[in-house]
Amino acid sequence: MSQPVLVLGSTSRYRAELLRRLVADFEQRSPGTDESPLPGETPRERALRLAAAKARAAAEGLDDALVIGSDQVAELEGIVLDKPGTIEHAHAQLAACSGREVHFHTALCLYDTRDGQSRVHVDHTRVHFRSLDAAEIDRYIERERPLDCAGSFKCEGLGISLFERIDNEDPSALIGLPLIALARMLREAGLPLP
Repeated sequence: MSQPVLVLGSTSRYRAELLRRLVADFEQRSPGTDESPLPGETPRERALRLAAAKARAAAEGLDDALVIGSDQVAELEGIVLDKPGTIEHAHAQLAACSGREVHFHTALCLYDTRDGQSRVHVDHTRVHFRSLDAAEIDRYIERERPLDCAGSFKCEGLGISLFERIDNEDPSALIGLPLIALARMLREAGLPLP
């Protein structure tokens, strides 16, 4: 019996690089999901809703596939930190995070088109920033250009130098895809790992 097609419902190069740690052969599809927040939605709820929506959107037209959707929402004292997009916004985000704790909710949904079952998981990561001065922030942004990253940093790169510590269950979750939970879900769906 053949294995189902594995699909990553994301165009993120970071998520694709992470998934390659587990499997070599998968498709990437753009889910084209509206990521606007809903009124009264918590950051955790938003991440979970979007992960499921991305998996289902990327699964359209497939009947023998395991489709992965993931979303990450960063939060500083109840305020969502979106991708900065500009150097000025990145600088403002990092200055706001200086000396504080930022929460990252990284949601994962594995949608099985064979039976319509969804497996879901949310990883909660706490990032403790050290106190940063303006020159450090400027140097970091100039070197790493984290304009497409929630929270304005890349923990897998130089961004790690901005922190006092990281508290979580799965270090890959902070990069954008919780691999420990995903490996478990894939095994449950019948994909042998390792």
